[in-house]
Amino acid sequence: MGVSKIIFYLSIIVVLCNAEDRIFGNQTIIDDENSTIVSAGGLFELGFFSPGKSDNRYLGIWYKSISTGTVVWVANRETPLTDRGGVLRVDENGRLVLRDGVGGIIWSSNSSRAVKKPVGQLLDTGNLVIGYEDDTEPKTYLWQSFDHPGDHLLPGMKLGWDLRNGLNRYLTSWRSSDDPSPGIYTMRIDLDGFPQPILWNGSAVQLRWGPWDGFKFSGISFSSIPNPTFLSNFIVLQTEIYYQFGVSSKSFTMRGNLNPNGSTNLLFWINETQSWRNLQPTRMDDCDRYAFCGANGICNIANKPSENGVCGCLEGFEPKFPERWKTGDWSGGCVRRTALDCRHGDRFIPYMGQKLPDTRRAWFNHSMNLEDCKIRCLNNCSCTAYSNIDIRGGGAGCMIWLNELLDIRDYREDGPNLYVRIAASESAAENRGSRRKKKLGIILIVVSLVLIVLVSSILTAYVLKKRKLRRKGFKLNTSSNPKNNNQDEDLDLPLYEFPVIAIATSHFSEKCKLGEGGFGSVYKGITKDGQEIAVKRLAKNSRQGLDEFKNEISCIAKLQHRNLVRLLGYCFEKDEMLLIYEYMPNYSLDYLLFDKKRREPLDWPNRYNIIIGIARGLLYLHQDSRLRVVHRDLKASNILLDVEMNPRISDFGLARIFWGSESEANTTKVVGTYGYMSPEYALDGIFSTKSDVYSFGVLVLEIVSGMKMRGFYHLDPSLNLLSHAWRLYQEEKCSALLDEAAIDSCNKSELFRAIQVGLLCVQPYPEDRPSMSTVVLMLSSDNELPQPKQPTFFTERNQSLSEFSNIAEISTSASSVF
Repeated sequence: MGVSKIIFYLSIIVVLCNAEDRIFGNQTIIDDENSTIVSAGGLFELGFFSPGKSDNRYLGIWYKSISTGTVVWVANRETPLTDRGGVLRVDENGRLVLRDGVGGIIWSSNSSRAVKKPVGQLLDTGNLVIGYEDDTEPKTYLWQSFDHPGDHLLPGMKLGWDLRNGLNRYLTSWRSSDDPSPGIYTMRIDLDGFPQPILWNGSAVQLRWGPWDGFKFSGISFSSIPNPTFLSNFIVLQTEIYYQFGVSSKSFTMRGNLNPNGSTNLLFWINETQSWRNLQPTRMDDCDRYAFCGANGICNIANKPSENGVCGCLEGFEPKFPERWKTGDWSGGCVRRTALDCRHGDRFIPYMGQKLPDTRRAWFNHSMNLEDCKIRCLNNCSCTAYSNIDIRGGGAGCMIWLNELLDIRDYREDGPNLYVRIAASESAAENRGSRRKKKLGIILIVVSLVLIVLVSSILTAYVLKKRKLRRKGFKLNTSSNPKNNNQDEDLDLPLYEFPVIAIATSHFSEKCKLGEGGFGSVYKGITKDGQEIAVKRLAKNSRQGLDEFKNEISCIAKLQHRNLVRLLGYCFEKDEMLLIYEYMPNYSLDYLLFDKKRREPLDWPNRYNIIIGIARGLLYLHQDSRLRVVHRDLKASNILLDVEMNPRISDFGLARIFWGSESEANTTKVVGTYGYMSPEYALDGIFSTKSDVYSFGVLVLEIVSGMKMRGFYHLDPSLNLLSHAWRLYQEEKCSALLDEAAIDSCNKSELFRAIQVGLLCVQPYPEDRPSMSTVVLMLSSDNELPQPKQPTFFTERNQSLSEFSNIAEISTSASSVF
């Protein structure tokens, strides 16, 4: 047979449009001499290969355009070809059939069914399917390779059960890198009790991922969750129970695989290095090993050897074999110190953010709440613990354990809470120490307590005096009455010691620096309890002085909204002024939007979500919060992005609070950033909520175009970004404004709506601009929008610059990335 390549088109359903795209029944697809099949996008290839040092031949699917030779599926794993005579055909019964050189059947798809003109395809997802020639609407496939996984889990593939057909999709490792036959490790969704993924070594449990908590499997730490391009879910229905992952952009390539050594990996392709990066490895430490600490034991890898190793007992429990426990043999686990007393009542000890115990003997109910769950557990004398099933929205569902608690790990982070049942007679003091030692040391304890009280009193008086001196001259007037300058409202905001923040940021080292600007620098830090923070350190020569420092604390401390960055605390010590925020892992909008390489995650859905999120944050500031706040410095560098790419408005150093019926104010000191200032503010010093609306309009056009308002370049030197957008809008060429990085994922209706709203927001006169409540409504509905007028500053570039040169004090701070 001559060289032949058969191109298959990407499809989620079997829709075949052209004769040359089809492989009909009784037609040879490929032979092992000179032919392969390539998916439409060129990502995957189907053909024959020999793994490693082996001479055996296998039919498989592998990456073609990247990572050449990485095999993701093998047909004849257990029956290799011993020569190059293999031929793959689609027969008249709708089966894929692999024959050897003498015509013997080596492997078939086992999908025999009398159909008219069966058709085969290799989809661009890597799925090899058999369908019908006359498919004109969505139907199920006769057979698909995704229903018969090997050692790989690809985006869109299901790991788990089709209960209607009794189909169990699970991963099986290769025997070795040279032998794809089934190895000893399997990853399956176990349906005993509450469903959970379990890795098996033969018939023994190797490790558990734990039950799904609504966001992730409880046995996987949040710190190991990949970036927002990774999407995953666990589906539990009457007909199906399965896990599935995907990617939010076609430009990202991911795969999961089960290695011959039993490790599972989630791998992400890095184009720059032409290599795979492991995003979520397992088997990282002893605590990942199943039931490493035995029954009722809890594993914490952070424990030091001097603390009796990584294993401990749950409160109310003690080692079953104390001598073995001291030597590091924790397999015997722990037993209760005091037996449960079902008649006279027991109590529960909460454990926050745990890998939940093995759920194979757990009972569950999706409709119960946590309080009902507690009552259900107390009424069952066999119940040992309970928990929510889903932690989203404050928690839902009920799961109770009816036996010993196995395979618990302490992550000490956000996650499901476990409530462990202990006897009511157990006291917290008894759980921390030996009763016998307590009785023998009663006198020593009393004396110690007296000394502790005395020392604590002295230290408290010293600290309060020191803190009073440090706070002298640092008063925050946040009273609801602006005329009462002596009334200071308690902000309930932690005041951090400078050495604590210095240690968290490695003494403000360069490796921890996230960015810097006119205000100073921003550093990433990790507190003693493991929390990630961003520290804004005002430089001694900063344009933002003590007034701006106080202002930012006063404005943001009482504001709580999902689209505002959260202030965790501050430090004011000697000449140091520090603001401590929650850490934003995706940095600032400015950092991503205006860089050609970094902007790839900003597809259109993400951009539109960012626009709506900023609008909702401003609406909260202008109308829904207890204060009416005008930000006055809204720009791309002051929009931070959290782990899910949600926007957070930051930097309130220049913000102003309006009291009572105030709606606008006047200032002789115009501060802000050129290009984002409204005309009335830049020229006359008048600012209001409509000033922020103008800045928002500029920001919308920047997000759409990926171009900066400042430094905009065009063949026509008279154009700036606003006038360029206006001209395209008049010429009905709005699509030409869109950044090319978002073209493939663009929703044209949303695009036109965003541009029109942006132009409405940059109208010359404040009364012509919509309020932020109207903006949110316009962005979230399909209502017809009013027509914008010609935007302001539609003038020659040089003229515009000269208008500003002697008026405004311009802020040129760099990106605040944290």
